[in-house]
Amino acid sequence: MSEKAENPRLPGRYFGTDGFRGEAGVTLTAEHAFRLGRFLGCYLGEGARREGGEGRRVRVVIGKDPRLSGYMLEYAVAAGLAASGADAYLLHVTTTPSVSFVTRSEGFDCGVMISASHNPFTDNGIKILNRAGEKMEDTVLFTAEDYLDGVLDTGGADLPFARGQAIGKTVDYVEGRNRYLGYLLSLASFSLHGMRIGIDAANGSAWNLARAVFHALGATTTERGAAPNGKNINHSCGSTHPEGLARMVRERGLDVGFAFDGDADRCIAADERGQVIDGAALLYAVGGHMKREGSLRGGVVSTVMANSGLEAALAREGIPLLRTPVGDKHVYAAMIKNGWNLGGEPSGHIIFSRYATTGDGILTALEVLRVMRETGQPLSALVAPYVPLPEAQLSVAVRSPAAAAAGSALQAAVRETEETLAGRGRVLVRASGTEPVVRVLVEAEDEGICQRLARQLADVIREEGL
Repeated sequence: MSEKAENPRLPGRYFGTDGFRGEAGVTLTAEHAFRLGRFLGCYLGEGARREGGEGRRVRVVIGKDPRLSGYMLEYAVAAGLAASGADAYLLHVTTTPSVSFVTRSEGFDCGVMISASHNPFTDNGIKILNRAGEKMEDTVLFTAEDYLDGVLDTGGADLPFARGQAIGKTVDYVEGRNRYLGYLLSLASFSLHGMRIGIDAANGSAWNLARAVFHALGATTTERGAAPNGKNINHSCGSTHPEGLARMVRERGLDVGFAFDGDADRCIAADERGQVIDGAALLYAVGGHMKREGSLRGGVVSTVMANSGLEAALAREGIPLLRTPVGDKHVYAAMIKNGWNLGGEPSGHIIFSRYATTGDGILTALEVLRVMRETGQPLSALVAPYVPLPEAQLSVAVRSPAAAAAGSALQAAVRETEETLAGRGRVLVRASGTEPVVRVLVEAEDEGICQRLARQLADVIREEGL
């Protein structure tokens, strides 16, 4: 299998900032999943033979969130792997960070997570992790895209099918999920006895895992979004709809609440007053404590979406902020490059590189609880010094996000908006890497100005009609 085949199209045809995502059965089908399994089995098999000879079997661990189409895609990937001579280990319904942990800690060649994260149940996705539990390298993903498009040099024939005893098998591997639970508990050197914690599991992967962790540490929990039926994932719940959690915390008099997304690699919180606390505020609270206790290396990495108020609040603590493009893989890459150990996004992807190689919502909640326990302060007090600038965020549905974001009329409107702000705010327009939308962000000194300028930019995008 050659990675040097000429590719007539741009990379990123299937894989965006967070895997191959699309409408299940339409833009992401069982055939795509089977062929990705076929590709991974053969590609990783070549590497295994180079490293350990003909006898070494490729082992791939697979997890999924509970959305309806996950079963179809999970078994299709597993079938493709087995057909190419690899063994597929099934974690069943679990979180993305658990797949990452099991992959890197138990010597798997690759990890696969079937999830569309915060998207509705009609969508699904396939995330591929390397043996270190990190997002798979782009070179491998682009080669996989070439295979899906039929332009990969395979020597004039399709990839070979395994025969006889070389055919792979599937293994029920729920014990891997239990080891991940044990790992999380091993990191918690504190008790949650007496704490009342709200959980919004988004009817997703964390619906029983988060509760199990908090109960094991002595907390009492109140839950919402904890009854997945395959079709209600992220529906008016979870990290993209934290207002329900905030209301529950306020009305029930809870100490704190945590909302996760469909695959539980995000965490958004609610303080004891029922105020929503986003990922930027959590970065500030945890980063400041790590700085004071001497465990923070360097500064904090976040993305271009991070509010300017975060940069100002961290600066007052003597902590630099480094911005990256959107996507936790970019955050993690910058952390590794600079030797820093804390990074994340306002959306709630937060990475503690001492413990994990990807965002982990439950781990984030544990770190926030640790800070609360060690300082004796409620979450509202921990985040109080972080004062975000007023901002407006809009998402505009388009057919071609990249083309729409690069449109000449929109670019001219962005320049005009920047002139209007005159250095007293900022504007960011970008194509989403996970949905067919263009995202608009405007920061300014006044909420009304933010909303007006954001709406004007959104109108320009709609008028372009791309």
